[in-house]
Order: sequence, then structure tokens, then C-alpha cells
Amino acid sequence: MRFPSLKEDYWELRSGEASQMANPDKFWLPPREERENLKRGQAVKLIFEIEGENEDGSVEVMGERIWVIVSEMHDGYYIGILDDPPALIEAGENVYLCFGAEIPFRPEHVIDIAAPPPEYVEWQLSQEPERTWPRN
Repeated sequence: MRFPSLKEDYWELRSGEASQMANPDKFWLPPREERENLKRGQAVKLIFEIEGENEDGSVEVMGERIWVIVSEMHDGYYIGILDDPPALIEAGENVYLCFGAEIPFRPEHVIDIAAPPPEYVEWQLSQEPERTWPRN
């Protein structure tokens, strides 16, 4: 499966592990074992690197931390459902990142883990994804 990239998708995920290595005293991560053994319905926080246009027309890549609900587990990666629309970009028909979009990620991308209320998880995961990530 292909993972998102700035070049093709105008967004990608920042490695939490790389961020921690660069700032070990200031950047906390959940233990690797927890990040490698996520369960359906858990919430994880990921850092999205999103390419956007400034008011003057210049292009800038900005980071935003957003929660994702784990929906599928595969060998070495996960698929989650974006649980909040990015504040850095405007929603639109041609914009992939929106509430309910599928997000592929690896354990290295996870910077926090939480347990949302079961009723909310059931509702969120019973919805058809707003955008579906290609599996091939």
C-alpha cells in the first residue's frame, strides 16, 4: 500500500519517532509496544504535514496534530478514520483530508493514544468513510 506524500497528496505524516529522537527531553511518545498493538476503536494522535497556500500565494508546509480512530489493523500498518477536519486547509470536494477520511499510518507516526467513549466509537466506525484510501 502507498502511504501519503507531499509530492502526490499535498500532505503526509510526520514520524513521531524521528521527532522524539530530535528532541528526546521534550517529545514524549507512548511505549513502542502500545503503538504496535493498537486495537480497533482506540484513538491515536498523528502529526499531519499539510501543504497550504498563504494569503500572498506562497506555499508553506505546516504541521497539525489530529486524532484518528483506528478502524483496521494490517501487517505493520493501520487504517484510521480522521476524527476532526484539519484547521490548516479549507474543506472542498477535491480535498482528501476531511472528517471521516481514511488515514493509513504506522506505529512510528503515533504520538498519543486514548480511549474515546464506546458509543462514540461505535457511531464513528459504523459510518462509511468520507474518503477511502487506495489499498493497492
